[in-house]
Amino acid sequence: MKRGKDFIGVGVGAFIVSEDGRSVLLVCRKRPPESGFWSIPGGAVEFGETFEVALKREVLEETGLRVEIGDLLSLTDHIVPEDSTHWVTPQFLAAIVGGKLQNLEPDKHEALEWHLLDHLPKDLTMPTLNALRRYKERHV
Repeated sequence: MKRGKDFIGVGVGAFIVSEDGRSVLLVCRKRPPESGFWSIPGGAVEFGETFEVALKREVLEETGLRVEIGDLLSLTDHIVPEDSTHWVTPQFLAAIVGGKLQNLEPDKHEALEWHLLDHLPKDLTMPTLNALRRYKERHV
């Protein structure tokens, strides 16, 4: 059985803003759900992991960055009928505390880039849109 397909999956996402507060780090997804869309870094929570531990692990695995987890921005029922997927994903504000930015999962991500908050790609994943909306309500 596959999480997110045969039963609801649990994931996490990190809304990582640049030091100057003008850009957010995004990855371009190669796999469903929402392949070809831009997303904040993150991934699945493993059995026995807390959200914080899972998010730190996922961000490090994907980007090479170590992060500190901040406030919860949003919680998304990420249901994509076209992909027959259902994930529940909290999105957290996160700050870089170390590491070197690199695309460590090129099989999963087409690109890993900083995007200006006022000039974002058109195709953003549902959790990314929710986190962006909440971030702007609180910080812009």
